[in-house]
Amino acid sequence: MSDQKRLVILGAGTGGTLAANRLRKKFKEDRLRIDIVDQNNQHVYQPGLLFVPFGLAESDEIVRKRDRQLHKGIHYHQSAIDSVDIEADSVTLENGDTLDYDVLLVATGARLQPEETEGMTGPGWMESVFTFYDMEGATALAAKLDEFESGHVVINVIDMPIKCPVAPLEFAFLADWYFTDKGVRDDVTITYVTPLDGAFTKPTASATLSSLLTDKGIELVTEFNTGEVDGEARKLIGFDGREIDFDIAVVIPLHGGAAYVENSPGLGDELGFIPTDNATLQSQVKPNIFVVGDAADLPASKAGSVTHFEGEVLVENMESFLKGEPIEHSFDGHANCFIETGFSKALLIDFNYENEPVGGHYPGPVGLPLLKESRVNHLGKLMFQSFYWHGLLPGRDIPGIGPDMPTFGKKHPVSG
Repeated sequence: MSDQKRLVILGAGTGGTLAANRLRKKFKEDRLRIDIVDQNNQHVYQPGLLFVPFGLAESDEIVRKRDRQLHKGIHYHQSAIDSVDIEADSVTLENGDTLDYDVLLVATGARLQPEETEGMTGPGWMESVFTFYDMEGATALAAKLDEFESGHVVINVIDMPIKCPVAPLEFAFLADWYFTDKGVRDDVTITYVTPLDGAFTKPTASATLSSLLTDKGIELVTEFNTGEVDGEARKLIGFDGREIDFDIAVVIPLHGGAAYVENSPGLGDELGFIPTDNATLQSQVKPNIFVVGDAADLPASKAGSVTHFEGEVLVENMESFLKGEPIEHSFDGHANCFIETGFSKALLIDFNYENEPVGGHYPGPVGLPLLKESRVNHLGKLMFQSFYWHGLLPGRDIPGIGPDMPTFGKKHPVSG
């Protein structure tokens, strides 16, 4: 009788791929069978979508085959997921297959739900109303911006949480650069519209980013809760009755968990995200279910760096669980984000559950400047794509970069 354990991973994006590869290196196949499922074989480097509308990246540069990113001995299934039966420890795929598991890892990310906002996908969709959060929208927006010479561009976040919370701000900054470079910036008005009470969720970073918007002549509209996107009349209509006219609306739609979660009793919350222990990344649904990345209901940013840092802790804890040992490793909510600010510069922020972004350097006293525009941060963002494909996804350890947020080299505020 075989003592081989069965691990099923739902989602072959960032979190699912790096976890599969790290676990494959830790366990031989006769001890752990790894099956991973995704509905398509197109792995998109999602930070690259930001660059597509501005002609800074082509779609074929940021997409690779999912199965080619997986180590040998990992079984890839291309199918949508129908449901998870958490009592029977089994997954049913839409192609009719059933995968039984001893341990399940949910890594299916967050799903865009533009249809949940009235009018958003109606008249004007992909003509005056766009999103750059998927390849179709980013590509259509590239064609639109290329011909756009004057008018009002509005960037609108419908609600939180969203993938990569800084990306909408980056879009605004890059739009300022793009239209300046085209020589038409004086004829283009840019407005950033958010449901938050500031430019960002973290007060220190929000103040820095708000002043950057002001410096670049980008209007900031806060506490705007969009009830309707009227693409025909070209206006955003808030629940409070406020209206904002636009010529191009770049909208970040509502996000929810994957569709199959609704068909899986007891697995997710009302938004389709999985209740997850903030520290161990073990689900609160059942001990043999773990969660990584945007699928979790953690109070951390839904950003690629978070998935990377989570992945290291997650794999250690899954290894302990598979061996029947106590789970001891904790994730501190560590996130760091490069924020493109245009003109070949970027800002870097580094924070976790407990700590706000502060100044200083990352990862130590000699490193990348924090909360400050610099060319080196821009180069760091560009270099990250290579690191993503060749370091992060294969599950390699990066010397000097651990999952915990470093405190060395940071300028901590003096409490008084």
